[in-house]
Amino acid sequence: MNLSRGLAVPLSLIAALALSSCATGSADPAATAGGSDGALDVQASFYPLQYVTERVGGDHVQVESLTPAGAEPHDLELSPATVDGLRTADAVVYLSGFQPAVDDAVAQAAPEHVLDAVHAGVEGEEAHPAEEHEEAGSSHGGEAHGDDAPAEEAAGDDGHGHAGEDPHFWLDPERLAAVATEVAHELAAVDPDNAAAYESNAEQLTTELAALDQEFTEGLATCERDTIVVSHDAYGYLADKYDLEQVSVAGFEPDTEPSPARLAEIGEVVEAEGVTTVFSESTVNPKVAETLAAEHGIETAVLDPVEGQVDGDADYQQVMRTNLEALRTALDCA
Repeated sequence: MNLSRGLAVPLSLIAALALSSCATGSADPAATAGGSDGALDVQASFYPLQYVTERVGGDHVQVESLTPAGAEPHDLELSPATVDGLRTADAVVYLSGFQPAVDDAVAQAAPEHVLDAVHAGVEGEEAHPAEEHEEAGSSHGGEAHGDDAPAEEAAGDDGHGHAGEDPHFWLDPERLAAVATEVAHELAAVDPDNAAAYESNAEQLTTELAALDQEFTEGLATCERDTIVVSHDAYGYLADKYDLEQVSVAGFEPDTEPSPARLAEIGEVVEAEGVTTVFSESTVNPKVAETLAAEHGIETAVLDPVEGQVDGDADYQQVMRTNLEALRTALDCA
């Protein structure tokens, strides 16, 4: 260390730095929350919640997703550093029962401001039950192709805390809009000075999601078929909202290997209902869907459950509109 250089620093500069340090230390913590730019540091557990929080927070928030882009959210594991980040975050938005690692991390970190989207999303109305067959099945007005066993026995707890309930509420745009309102309230509790901006942003997003909902309602109103064969049990809310019948190859676990009996059962549905398409997903191996489609001489297409953002240039609404077009083609809608 060169002491002579250190001693050469003018006393006036030292005094100025000291005054600057004191001024920074006495600032209102709310004005500097989340970093030097004043934006709130918000942690969201996976993409749909990240999307809503970014839209509601606008320039006043910096949102990070605990689930990396393109990753399968069901199997998420968190590092100690990430858990510690939850402890210091200005706010955390997550969905209990969907990602066990996140549930454990939130309980361990105990952040001061935390929003569980289950209250507005899943519990806004009665939670959608699991499908009723040995691995997964169909959902439409309580009917099912397959065994008559109760949903809780058929699906059980899949290891992700679902306990027989479908967590994919965000495929119903109106339910996601309800979460936007709750996010605005939570952010306002952290940052009351910008409460009006959060409320306005939530209202704007709600308007957009209502328009998206209307597009789905009108786009699927007149179709030749109403049965969709999908890779895993993720579309119950979508099916219920738009009067479709979901038949899934796997349960809540997207990588569950279906039994020969289940594949035969789905084949019967394909023939009986005139199904033309087996839907796979962008983050799941399409092999089973492709094999099933080939056996029955029908097509495959992608129906995105929007659990993660695979394409960074396509947001939630854009992916949902792509889903709508895929559904309209598969169901031969007018």
